[in-house]
Amino acid sequence: MIAVLVVVAAAAIAAALYFALRKSGSSASTTTKSGFEMHVDPAQDATYNHLPGVRKTKAPWAPEFAQLDNRLAPLGLKALSSEALVYHIHQHLDVYLNGKPIVVPECIGILGCYKHFVYLTELHTHNTDGVIHNESETKRNYTLGQFFSEWGVLLNKQCVGAYCQGYKWYVNGKRMTGNPQDLVLKAHLVIVIAIGKQPKHIRSTYAWNGL
Repeated sequence: MIAVLVVVAAAAIAAALYFALRKSGSSASTTTKSGFEMHVDPAQDATYNHLPGVRKTKAPWAPEFAQLDNRLAPLGLKALSSEALVYHIHQHLDVYLNGKPIVVPECIGILGCYKHFVYLTELHTHNTDGVIHNESETKRNYTLGQFFSEWGVLLNKQCVGAYCQGYKWYVNGKRMTGNPQDLVLKAHLVIVIAIGKQPKHIRSTYAWNGL
């Protein structure tokens, strides 16, 4: 009972923080010189990283399920009983630490994936191939910040999880600036986050094979 109250209180604090920051902040959609859409919302970004279960820990990062229920509403995500394919697009994500890949795990956003299915959200992974599935009842935009917070991994301009020594990020092979949380997930984006020493090759394309 105490654990439940703690979780509820944490969610309430995160929501209160979000609305307090929104009063003093602002959001705006912009397009980078490379043509990628960014939804800049500092208050929302800060709130995502304070949601229950978002971890500032070292990799590897399994999907965080224990408090996933409490993150859905603040993230604007739903618990769906089956895949909703009115809006159906994909992105690919690579994460590197000192040149070595960190696995983007299967079952992000799918509660009960390993045993007995409970629900899935509009953002999820089926495999360890790095493909992010966006499957929604209506056409709408999601951001990389939503995905990382759903995964339960802290992401901001300085840090990925516990790694705050600096990182670079890329979309379709192009070096990006700004906060990757704000990247709007459009179809067939190839996203790379490289922490510390950079990998020898930055992926710019992906074999979508009909996705």
